[in-house]
Amino acid sequence: MRTPILYTDLARYYDLIYSWKDYQKEAATIQRLITKYKRSKGYDLLEVACGTGKHIQYLKDKFRVLGTDISTGMLRVARQNIKGVRFQRADMVTLNLEKQFDVIVCLFSSIGYVKTAADLKRTLLNFGGHLKKGGVVIIEPWLTKEIFKKGLPHMTTYGDDDIKIARLDVSKARGNVSILEMHYLVAEKDKTVRHFVDRHELSMFEPRQILRFMRQAGLRAKFVRNGLMKGRGLYIGVK
Repeated sequence: MRTPILYTDLARYYDLIYSWKDYQKEAATIQRLITKYKRSKGYDLLEVACGTGKHIQYLKDKFRVLGTDISTGMLRVARQNIKGVRFQRADMVTLNLEKQFDVIVCLFSSIGYVKTAADLKRTLLNFGGHLKKGGVVIIEPWLTKEIFKKGLPHMTTYGDDDIKIARLDVSKARGNVSILEMHYLVAEKDKTVRHFVDRHELSMFEPRQILRFMRQAGLRAKFVRNGLMKGRGLYIGVK
C-alpha cells in the first residue's frame, strides 16, 4: 500500500488537522503510567511512529528521547518542531536500533498500520528486544472490530485567516481491516482550492492477540480500557 499522503505531501498540515488533540494532557498521562510501572533505573525513551513529535515536546525534559518514524515527511516536521532531540527513520516491523530503552511508547494508534498478524508479532518482539529489564512499553491501539462502526460519516475542520482545511470520510471495513478514504479540501491564502484523496488501512487486532504476542516478547502485559482516547485503551508491558 502507498504511504498515505497525510504523512508525505500533507505532512506540513498534519498539526493543523489535529490541533484539537491535547498532547500535553496525554503526555502527562503517559508520564504517570511510566512512574507507576517502570522498574528500570534509567530514563532512555523511544517513541516509535513519533509523527511530528508533539508528545515528545512534553516528554523530552524528563527523558533522553529518540523518536523514530517511517515517514521522512513527518520526521522533517518533527525536527523543525523539536530541538535537542534525535530523530531517526525506522520501520517498527524491522526495528533494529542496537540499543535498549527504559521506556518505549507507540501512540495514536500507529500500531494499526501493521497489516498482518505475522508483522504484528515481529513488531512486538522488536519492542521486547529493545526494552531494558524492568522497562515499560505503552501502546495505544487502533479500534477493535467490536468498537469500529462501518458506514459512519466523519468530518474534521481547521481554519485561521490564512488557511482552511476540511477532511471528510465514510468508514468502511474489509475483514479485520478498517478503510478510511479521506477527502481533503485545502484553501490557502492567494492559492486555488486543492482536493486530495488519501487512503488509510488499519488492522483491527483483538486484545487477546496483542497480549499473546507481548507475552511472547517477554513482557508482563495487560490492557487498560481507560486510555488517551475514547474506545482505544492502552496496552502496558513490563519486561
